[in-house]
Amino acid sequence: MRISDIQRCEVRPGRLVEWTFSPATVAAAATRPTDSRPPAYNQESHIRTARSVREDGLFVPTWLGTAFDLPGRADLDALEEALRGWTLRHETLRSGFRWAGDEMHRFTLDEHDVALRREVVGDFADAGTLVRHLQDRFDVAADALGWPNLIYAAVVRDDSTSVYLAFDHTNVDAYSLHRIPDEIHELYTAQLAGRTVSVTPVGSYVDFCELERANADGIDDSHAIVARWREFIGRCDGKLPNFPVDLGLAPEGGLPVQKLMREWLVDADAAVAFEAYCRRYGGSLVGVLAATSMIVHEIGGQPVYRTVVPFHTRLKSTWSDSVGWYVGGAPIEVPAARDFDEALTTVRAELQANRPLARMPLARVLRLLGADFRPTSPDLYSIVSYVDARVVPGSERWTERKAYGLLRVSYGDQVCAWFNRLHEGLWFGCRYPDTDAAYKNMQRYVEAMRDLILSVPGRG
Repeated sequence: MRISDIQRCEVRPGRLVEWTFSPATVAAAATRPTDSRPPAYNQESHIRTARSVREDGLFVPTWLGTAFDLPGRADLDALEEALRGWTLRHETLRSGFRWAGDEMHRFTLDEHDVALRREVVGDFADAGTLVRHLQDRFDVAADALGWPNLIYAAVVRDDSTSVYLAFDHTNVDAYSLHRIPDEIHELYTAQLAGRTVSVTPVGSYVDFCELERANADGIDDSHAIVARWREFIGRCDGKLPNFPVDLGLAPEGGLPVQKLMREWLVDADAAVAFEAYCRRYGGSLVGVLAATSMIVHEIGGQPVYRTVVPFHTRLKSTWSDSVGWYVGGAPIEVPAARDFDEALTTVRAELQANRPLARMPLARVLRLLGADFRPTSPDLYSIVSYVDARVVPGSERWTERKAYGLLRVSYGDQVCAWFNRLHEGLWFGCRYPDTDAAYKNMQRYVEAMRDLILSVPGRG
């Protein structure tokens, strides 16, 4: 799925319709007893950080979402049933948190308490005005510190209907977003045809949170995973790593505004050739990280590239199709290499040795280390992520359906880069601080990455 901000996801004028949880659903949530299943460490860390930043006087929207088209003027009753049915399939969407002093406690609605409220907002003749409205609306309705923290919308036209879903990050990750267009299409088409869709039950992310937390709470500061992180952070000068190039950040400056860079990196043929070359080392993920290590050494001069690599934690098939935030991180260290093959060899070894660390929530490790590296920034560290999304159901129709994964780009002092392998080629998206130095160096990074990918198939 192409990563984008809402400004560049082909928004077109039309009649805007919104769905939120009904007043009765919100009222039912207020009376629900405490759910004994705790928040995941990811969820708790995210919400505590949002609260800390808000208390410092800065509103930092961090919602994620997806956009895609349905053919023709949508039947809103059928679409509403599809959206409600999809929502009920994923328990985390009807679960939230309350504060009791400084403690977070979960509540979860029963399925029969969940109803959607539809509102026709009005007709928008100008795409720019519509974009501004959608962003402002999603900022409020998918706020990390509020509940409900999701919203659905449709822009209806005679020739097509664009559907938008926005969520606070506590409920979704990138893979969750990837599956939405095809699932909603299937449910909507079934509603129009008057047939029932046979869907396989999925595991609950709320249950996963309970299991992951119990496992994480079972370790102490003597555990080997904690020791590995302690060593890694020590070699990062006591911090988690940022992207190792000059980002133009003032040492005592506040949280900077961010921008989004997004573009096609290479076409399908070049992506296939790059994968073929990197396959004996483990594939394109290894290749992208190896290339990054060489490029940032050239730009920034650091002798060792240190980063935290995101990995999914959907380790059992029951979680495969589940909506939730199933992501952990593994640290790697890549010294400057003589050539690409040497960098590939080092990255493969680092990933093999350290990927198991991603199963332990980093927020738990930091608590055991007695450190908090994220009191003011929404990003715990910079990332370089690679995902091959071609296996996702319906991915071959994403371009036709104008499907996008949406990021809210607001504030942040880190660099977050995503490489998405699609049927048409390799798509690149990146959030970075809005400074001249960061823009120039990220442009250099992208151009060097493209050049290296295009040159690699001719090697060996």
